[in-house]
Amino acid sequence: MSNTPMAANPLTRAVLEIDEYASGLGWDQPARLFALVDTAQLRAQEPALARQLGLGDEPEAAGLTPIEQDEIPTDKPLDEFLGTIAWPEAVAGCALTVERLMLPPTAEAQVPDDLDEAALTKWVARHPERQEVRMTVAVLRDGTRDSALRLREKDSPTEVLTGSELVPGLAEALAATFAD
Repeated sequence: MSNTPMAANPLTRAVLEIDEYASGLGWDQPARLFALVDTAQLRAQEPALARQLGLGDEPEAAGLTPIEQDEIPTDKPLDEFLGTIAWPEAVAGCALTVERLMLPPTAEAQVPDDLDEAALTKWVARHPERQEVRMTVAVLRDGTRDSALRLREKDSPTEVLTGSELVPGLAEALAATFAD
């Protein structure tokens, strides 16, 4: 973690660390999926991997380490892909970072009723108030969640909005990957 601000809890720190990582890759990137593992447990059970990830020996009792997973397939809708995931017990949580176009709430009343998904996507892409946003959403097995939003037009570490209920639909989809 280089410039990631210290946050009050481990999940928020993990979300901000992933946001910083995604920011370093630039915009127009594919979605990225991360397993979140307990840092102390990782050091104890997989010391070679912990060293490879650059985790020192400093004690951090409640830390989470994000581990990027294989690429997300682009030939399948994201919600369908998430429905195929099952995590091993060693994974404490997961996170996803994805870029989307969003409209302000004031534009919702302007959406035509008769649009299918493809037409709606085109309509949003042409809307003058659209915003490009990178969303990083994380959930733990116990249902705890957090997220970070970064607007492309305000792409700065000090302009990242965090909160547990910013992207509830995506958080629910990620939480479902832990359902039995």
